[in-house]
This record gives sequence, structure tokens and C-alpha cells, in this order.
Amino acid sequence: MLEIISFLETFSEELRDATELYTPNPHFSMSLQLVKSHLEAKTVTPTSLIGASGVPYATATRRLKEMIGTGLIDERPRTRTGKTVTLHPSNKLLEAWMQLTGRVRRLARTTFAPEGVKGSTDDYYFGGSYLAARSIPPLTVFAEPLRIPGGVRVLVHGDPTFMVMDQLKRQFEQAVGTEIHQRAFSIDRLRQEIIKNSERKISRYDIIAFDLPWLGQLVEDNVLMPLNAAMDINRLDPADFHTAGWKATHWGGEAYGVPAQTTPELLFYRKDLFAEAGLEPPVTTTDVIKAAKALHDPAHGRYGIAWNAARGTALGHTFLMTLSDFGQPVIDIPPNAGGFDTSNLHRGGWRAMIDCDAGLEAAEYLLNLLSYSPPYILSMSWYERVRPYAMGSVAMAYGYTLLAPYFELDPTSPAYEQTGYLPHPVGRGNAPIAPVGGYALGIPRNIQPDRLRAAAKALTMFTSPEAQKLFVLNGSRTNPRYSVGADPEVRRTSPIFEAVDSMSWRDELQFWPRPPIPQLPEIIQICGEELHDMLRGIVTPKMALQRAQERADRAMNA
Repeated sequence: MLEIISFLETFSEELRDATELYTPNPHFSMSLQLVKSHLEAKTVTPTSLIGASGVPYATATRRLKEMIGTGLIDERPRTRTGKTVTLHPSNKLLEAWMQLTGRVRRLARTTFAPEGVKGSTDDYYFGGSYLAARSIPPLTVFAEPLRIPGGVRVLVHGDPTFMVMDQLKRQFEQAVGTEIHQRAFSIDRLRQEIIKNSERKISRYDIIAFDLPWLGQLVEDNVLMPLNAAMDINRLDPADFHTAGWKATHWGGEAYGVPAQTTPELLFYRKDLFAEAGLEPPVTTTDVIKAAKALHDPAHGRYGIAWNAARGTALGHTFLMTLSDFGQPVIDIPPNAGGFDTSNLHRGGWRAMIDCDAGLEAAEYLLNLLSYSPPYILSMSWYERVRPYAMGSVAMAYGYTLLAPYFELDPTSPAYEQTGYLPHPVGRGNAPIAPVGGYALGIPRNIQPDRLRAAAKALTMFTSPEAQKLFVLNGSRTNPRYSVGADPEVRRTSPIFEAVDSMSWRDELQFWPRPPIPQLPEIIQICGEELHDMLRGIVTPKMALQRAQERADRAMNA
């Protein structure tokens, strides 16, 4: 939109300079300036907008009143008295400008394209023009600024998506009408801070981001407030969220968070290297081993595959997800048509399922991967597994979609526009699975009561389709909503969104690989310690599984 608006602005100046008889259109000039300022998060007052009209003050004032009266412009009070206001484009005006900029782009392409391309109707095939008409509009501002002393305080994870949110701070502050203070931590420190904050009499934060596997512990320890105590959940449009992501925020039938990221762990692979080697994309774990072996060339600085193998949390997550590749959740939840039934996790009484046939297959698979991994694999964790993939030193990598910007946004990366995205290859004829990860945003139970209403409104804004689209257009590669994944502008940014949406429709996105029971963080840590000893050659796979099972049993019965 900004690109087309800039063109229209320059074109209008050219028209004005072309003849002395040119008459400015104040409605158009003020609309253009208002929408442009909104997208750039700049404040607009009646005086500044009248100044941009290009007509005398009295005429511009009348035209401004007409635009306010017809619902094209919203006024928002700057002070409690309401004597001064800021001006913002209404939803009606933003929709109109989205339509206009789309039509101008198509008109320019069909009129000025080179021969052979000129007159192309590609944009109209496959529902192109229809989808463009359904594009998600930009963020709109609240009619009344949030009244919350000191601004909105948010605790988040220090990952690319939340860092994009921080970069867009000015846009969000304009939308909510107050300051936003964001504090970011690494995954382990974030959990510690959430627990520490829950022990305070009054929360330091209005909104907190939590990793999905922590949900059970945070609810059982009274850290999170049920969403229905803070807002009308229907306003979130729950059906628009990826099913697995939305279910993952529920405990005992109640929602405790709103998905801010649905970021499945996938297998990234270099399409160009596979083509050169005559390899098909891997479907099974056996295929992965064969491909890793074929592409492993340490003498020339290239390794077959990268994955989380660092001791503790990182390897623990890998083991649980690999266990699911062999059809086994880490606890004995019953199977159902969609995988495994997670609706009764809150009832407890579960037994860990580590020392079992699937556990042995998973452990042996990881040992096999070790042979085709970089030499520093045993210290490799979340970001370290994707960086060498982006640099071209590994041919495949297990990774969350939120880390895709490392190569998707870097034209110098060998993996740039050469990456394929697959659900986890599986063993023993199991169905493909893409284990869901990511973060949800919730409200701490100990929030100061007079801040609750504003926190709920801000939470709704941050997780809205408009906000999620803004994250994507500024570099994020996670998205929890179907509507955002279907947006044509979003789809043009990366093939990852269509791939993940397709996995969701095929019911491959699942969160049962890491069922969020209160004991899960400890079980993850246990598996990450015992399996690390196995990878180092200190213990056999069977012994590692037996030790992990014994420790997990004690944790479950504590």
C-alpha cells in the first residue's frame, strides 16, 4: 500500500506542475495523507490534515467535516477532556484504499508491462483478484486510547517474531493509544520470570507469553487467569485459529491464552542439493538417514543434518518429538481418530512412556543421526541448528518455522529460495506429523484489577489478524490464524504459510507430542540429560531409557 501511495503522491505532484489550471481534490489529498501517516504510525491532527489538502483553510475544513460525517475518518481524544483529537482512517477508508491500491497495481502492470507480459491476466487466475479483495486490512486504532498508567507491560520470549513486535512498537502504540513496554528473555529465563512474577502480590506485567508445554503447570499453580474472566472469547474468532494451536491453550476445557505463534517443527531441506543428488524429499526416518548419508561431505565442510542435541531442554524436546514420529506420546494418553486424546489431561494419573519400543526406536534414530551431524552437534540448540543450515554447511535441519527468517530473508544464504518444508518424517508406517510449538499470550492472575480491561483489549489487538499480518510483512514466519495464511500478501512473502496451512487441513499439526501436563518441563529436562549421556557414549540406549523412565516415574508420582 505504501508503495502505491507513494506513486500516487508523486503522480499528483506531477499533475499539479503540468498545468496552471490544475485543481486539487481535497478529499483525495487528505485521504492519501491520512492513510500514509497511519501506515507509518505518524500522528495526524486536524490542522496537519487540513494543511495537506492543497485548498484554502475554510474549504478544507468543510471537506474534513464531510469525511468525518460519512464515516471515513475517526476522531480519537488526545486528552481526557476530549478538546483535542487525533485523526485516523476508519475501517471503511482503509478497505477502500486497499481496493484502490490493488487496482492501481494491476492497471500499471497491464498497461506498462513489456511485450509478452503486457495484458497478462495471471493476477485473475486461481482466484487472484478475488483473494485480493479479501486481503486483511491494516491495523486500525482504538476509538478511545487505553487508560492504563505507565502503558501496557508485556513479558515475551526473545525470538524473531516477538522481536518484530518490538520493532513495530510505534505502530502498536498508535493503535492502542498508549506506551508499550516489552521485556524479552530466553526460554529458560522466561519460565523463571513467569514463576517469580506469580509470587509477587501484584504482577509487574499485564500480558505474558508462555511456551505451550508450560500450560498445565501455570494453570495448576494459579499463574494464569482464565480468558473468559477477562474478555468475551468469541471476539477473538476462535474458529480462525489453527485447530491444534487453539486446543493447546486449553486446560480442563477452559482457554488460558491466545495463540500468538503457531510454529510447528518441520524438516527443512535443500531442494537444490536433493535435486543434484537425485534424492526424493524424505517421508520416513529411514529416508532421512539415507539422505543425510548421501549429502554428508565433511571433507568439503558440509554435513548431512542439524538438530537439537544440546544437554537438557533442547535435547529433551527433540526426544519427545522423535518419540511422536514413532507413534508414541510421552505419557499414556489414549488414541483417537486425530492422533491422541488430550481433552482430559487435567485429570492427571498419567504414566510416562519413555522406556518402550517406540522410545528405543527414537533413541536409535538419534544415534544414527549423530553420524551425519556437525562435530559440535552435542552443544547445538534452538538457533545453532538453523544458522549452519542458513550458511549452507548442512543439507537438512529440524527447525521451527519461526527461525526461517535466518535464510528466507537473507539473499546471500545458499538456502535462500532453495528450501523445502516437510512435516516430520516418521517410522513404522505412522502418519506424518508436524509437532506444534510456539507461544500463547495470557493474562497473569495477579494483575492489578484496574488494569485488566485494558490488558484484555491490548491482548485482543496483538493477536488479531491485522497484527499477525503486520508481523509477517515485517519478517515473522509464524502465524496462528487461517485467515492470515490465506491472505495473498502473506502468501507472497513465503511458501511456508501455504505449507503449514496445508498440514493443518490434513490434521498433521498436533500438540500431543508435548502434552502440557504440570510435570512436562521436568520430564523434558530428564530426557535431555539421560539421552545426552547416551549420545556421548557413556550409556547404552536401553540404559538411558531405563534411567529416564525411573526419574520420570518419580516426577509423576511426586
